[in-house]
Amino acid sequence: MTEQDLITKIRDELKTAKLQSKVFELLSDQKWHCRKHEGKKIGSDQYAGGGGIQGLEQGNRSGRRGLVIETKKEYCEFCKIVTKWDRWTGERKEANAPANITPQLVERILKYYSYIDVIEHRERYAHELVIDHRFPKERWGANEPTHSKSMSDDIIQKKFQLLKNDTAGNHNLLKSRSCERCIQTGKRGTPFGIKFYYQGDENWTDNIPKKGKDAEKGCIGFGWYDMEKWRNALNQKLTEFVENQEK
Repeated sequence: MTEQDLITKIRDELKTAKLQSKVFELLSDQKWHCRKHEGKKIGSDQYAGGGGIQGLEQGNRSGRRGLVIETKKEYCEFCKIVTKWDRWTGERKEANAPANITPQLVERILKYYSYIDVIEHRERYAHELVIDHRFPKERWGANEPTHSKSMSDDIIQKKFQLLKNDTAGNHNLLKSRSCERCIQTGKRGTPFGIKFYYQGDENWTDNIPKKGKDAEKGCIGFGWYDMEKWRNALNQKLTEFVENQEK
């Protein structure tokens, strides 16, 4: 298949995805594009999220393969600041789309966590929350099976957490980028610049595979995997430090 044939094929696949088709048109020349000023032309605040870059990278459950998209930070002569840039490499990859969570299960998860995001501890409207898989989709290796709407509260606690997605920020996107860097470098991230792990250290354990169901073991101890447990463990360490200083 020629390069032009591939572009035509992808355009056809994206006919019903209006935002993603616009983002692809921008990236189809395989050149670097500034997310700040060129992304604005797309006319959506979801340019980088599931409706745009992230959605193109993931593909979908109905068979559309993902795109290999590189991201970097660089000074933009137009914006006069350092911005994020994206480039499609011209390559595709296997789909890694989020599992199908039924509306009934969505409602149960939101109610289980009382519509409160795990990072800022704020009660939010449903549209300001993202149901986040603790085990990140970047490491699944294949599409996760559909979740039963009747799963127990214990399984909900084990599998999901709520992250915010409002006009002030998208914590799910921050997590995704951190996971991508971890896969590339073998170094686990530092949420909000805090270098702390409640299990293990910054290094991905060599004997744990990078992808597949067994990869989840390597995520344990990392803040983005379980933000509540991470914060509680950090607070405990701080309490112990203060108590030791007072002795």
